[in-house]
Amino acid sequence: MNDHTVTEQQVLDALRSVIDPDLRRDIVSLGFVKDVKICDGNVAFKIELTTPACPVKDMMKSQATQAVLQIPGVKSVNVEMTANVRSRQIGAEDLLPGVKHVIAVASGKGGVGKSTVAVNLAVALAQLGTKVGLLDADVYGPSVPLLMGTRETPHVVNEKIIPIERYGVQMMSLGFLLPDDQAVIWRGPMVAGTVRQLLTDVEWGEKDYLVVDLPPGTGDAPMTLSQSVPITGVVIVMTPQDVAFTIAGKAVAMFRKLEEGLGRQIPILGIIENMSGFACPHCGEVTPVFAGRGGEYAAERLGVPFLGSIPLDPNISLSGDEGVPAIVAHPESAQAKAFRSIAQAMAAQCSIQSMADHTLLRHIPLIRRS
Repeated sequence: MNDHTVTEQQVLDALRSVIDPDLRRDIVSLGFVKDVKICDGNVAFKIELTTPACPVKDMMKSQATQAVLQIPGVKSVNVEMTANVRSRQIGAEDLLPGVKHVIAVASGKGGVGKSTVAVNLAVALAQLGTKVGLLDADVYGPSVPLLMGTRETPHVVNEKIIPIERYGVQMMSLGFLLPDDQAVIWRGPMVAGTVRQLLTDVEWGEKDYLVVDLPPGTGDAPMTLSQSVPITGVVIVMTPQDVAFTIAGKAVAMFRKLEEGLGRQIPILGIIENMSGFACPHCGEVTPVFAGRGGEYAAERLGVPFLGSIPLDPNISLSGDEGVPAIVAHPESAQAKAFRSIAQAMAAQCSIQSMADHTLLRHIPLIRRS
């Protein structure tokens, strides 16, 4: 008889040493370990993460492999990494019952590149293997059709508008429904009604993430979204300027004020600093473009996570004008890498929120990333 017969309990005990850095608990108690199989010292199992966009997937796989290899009698370890996006709490009357996470991308002021960030984050999530929708709720200046390079007219099936798909993202924008030369004078109730229609009249189907590009400022669109559907959280985009810092604080304060009126949380998933500095393509030296306080400082002062910064690059604007998101046009650029990293950090914050909603993790604060 083999003196080192490996048991499933030994494998699970060894895997308790692997800690999810975002949820701060071991992967066994979190229920991530699935389908443990042992045959003559050869061990195989699955680790089911809370999102395919997990930023520490490779690290967890390596740690799990090394932990199990330490068990006497183990000859080999085969770890299969899978994912099942954990959903926000969805009630019986939820307007988006098939959408696991609704992420609002907001800014206190215009001109910070919010729509460009929203588009590139949506594409990044799709590239990471998730099902993504993109709602252009910026009714004053819908720019998603231009940034995504399509002016298709959506079809209607069974009285539902079918989203346009581009780069793996299903999207809807008022820009698909109105002629380019038509001006609409928006009043408060019209904005609220239009945003609600874009939520209810579109066939969003099953989605892991719906990224919502809000109009700049603190008006009717963010309030309607927050009142209509329990959003997972809000991402605030700012530039490293003092005025942007001040107004980003007002945007955070608005969502916290909405929490009081709604009686439920509207978490701030984090702050993104756009146009953080210009990296010289020849020498690599980074030159600050704006002299104000940046996103990391704002996140610290406001007590919210800092998701990351995106360097300034004229190619981002150029590729957007050409209808090809920068992450597609220049996939190996520093900007594309920043978008992917921020998308992963944002997905991690969504996982924290969903686990906090459904488990005893409610005491875990949002993690501030630097």
